[in-house]
Amino acid sequence: MEQAIARFGDRLLRRVFTPAERQACRGRVAEYAARFAAKEAVAKALGVGLRIMAHEGIGFHDVEILPDHRGQPHVHLRGWAAERARVLGLKQWAVSMTHDGGFAIAVVASIGGLPPLDLPSERRL
Repeated sequence: MEQAIARFGDRLLRRVFTPAERQACRGRVAEYAARFAAKEAVAKALGVGLRIMAHEGIGFHDVEILPDHRGQPHVHLRGWAAERARVLGLKQWAVSMTHDGGFAIAVVASIGGLPPLDLPSERRL
């Protein structure tokens, strides 16, 4: 992320992050990297990926990761991401982000979804 910001600067930040996300990151590269990882994790949870990697993927601004007053990050969906979540029945989201030593990681979980598929009475391994 650091190299991408150095190369493309504010143009990249405006394309990938909402104004509120840019404000929350306060110019810290590690914060941008963690939010990018969270956006990618949400896109994967929605089963479509990001638009830059898949035609049917979600746009960067369709997923917004913002902290509450305690600093806990929350997922906010709009546009195609919100519609995809609605279709899948995904209603609640939890996100955890961390960064250290040049790495950023995010884990996303969603509650809801389609009913489980009927499994055959015999499972073959």
